[in-house]
Amino acid sequence: MLVRIILCWALLAGASLAADEVRIAHVDSKIVFDGYTGTKKAQEEYDRQVARWEQQANLLQKELASLKEKLEKQSLMLSEERRKELEAEYTRKDTELKGFINKIYGREGQLLTENEKISAPVIQIIRKAIQEVALQEGYDLVLDRATGAVLFWKKENDLTQKVLDYLNSK
Repeated sequence: MLVRIILCWALLAGASLAADEVRIAHVDSKIVFDGYTGTKKAQEEYDRQVARWEQQANLLQKELASLKEKLEKQSLMLSEERRKELEAEYTRKDTELKGFINKIYGREGQLLTENEKISAPVIQIIRKAIQEVALQEGYDLVLDRATGAVLFWKKENDLTQKVLDYLNSK
């Protein structure tokens, strides 16, 4: 972060020395990301996958609850062998559920991987659009307000809406 601030100051200082030569604009990439229709489509795809995982987890939880209920209600009527079979099945299902939850929702789980897989192309499209709009508008440098690296900006140099319009017109 400090490196970015120093770089911004250096760039701004250099720009003030040659104000006629360097044009600087700013954009809020969070607003662009949230307002881009492509983001909404990617979010819907992500939400569908998450719903499938939740459905699978719920099914495993129901199976586990059913086994637990069967063990509790029928334990006195079950033979020792059948009770041990049900307990082993319960333990296996419990392990399966915990493994599934860790695989999907764990630190390096598929939830995070899927989010990155779906959002990465959107981020690339947005970056390309920012570059294209900046070139069309004649800007040499575009700073991102969402990163917190901008200390001051003029409203008229804000490309956020133009980038959104450009993206959503495609």
